[in-house]
Amino acid sequence: MTWSIVAREAETGHLAIAVATRFFAVGGVVPHIRGRVGAVATQAFVSPLYGTDGLAMFAAGKSPEEIIPALTGRDEGRDQRQLHLVDARGRNAAFTGAKCIDWAGHLVDENVSVAGNMLAGPQVIAETLATFKKTAGRPLADRLLEAMQAGEDAGGDKRGKQSAALVIYRDQEFAWLNLRVDDHADPLGELNRLYAVAKERYLHVAETMPTRDNPSGMIDRREIDERIAGLEAERVAAGRPSASFATPLKPAS
Repeated sequence: MTWSIVAREAETGHLAIAVATRFFAVGGVVPHIRGRVGAVATQAFVSPLYGTDGLAMFAAGKSPEEIIPALTGRDEGRDQRQLHLVDARGRNAAFTGAKCIDWAGHLVDENVSVAGNMLAGPQVIAETLATFKKTAGRPLADRLLEAMQAGEDAGGDKRGKQSAALVIYRDQEFAWLNLRVDDHADPLGELNRLYAVAKERYLHVAETMPTRDNPSGMIDRREIDERIAGLEAERVAAGRPSASFATPLKPAS
């Protein structure tokens, strides 16, 4: 009931999943990622264990080709499930159960895979993958969102639209970006709006957060405030409206 893209950015090793569906809160069940380890998307008749156990197997050194038979071999419901995954080295693989509802299938390419079920047709994942590949060199989030929109424009989930999500992990155990649209008439459009809002302030703050290499992060707010102020000035000068619905606070009279 879903299509998704699982990707590793070759230049950085960053891991990401974008997903959309005619189902509630897809971001809560499909994407599973661990920085420096791997990314797993579990869909169709979802098994969250494919995500949690798949990541544990990645951490233990298993390859995608080993993980898929290990997960599906113990599962009598495997014919109704779908998963695809990539590890921190870029090795990837996919599985589509024989009883997944048409159209269902997957495509695997270098550092990326796209899979879906109950879609309008194979063109959905073909356009998603093609768009991701032709946008190489651009920011990973932009590429994923543009790719998913291309899939939607090609027909998407044949039942309609309801939820979408975008999750990106860099080299830490927590997400650099985790956006969810759980119930919306245009979930990918709303996901794009949330990403635009995130670029205004959130992602600049995310750059200051503690890491394993720097457990203190950056605690001097002046640099980040100056950067945000500069970007805000550029936005106003260019006449670009804010993507946020938030109303600026008015000074007390």
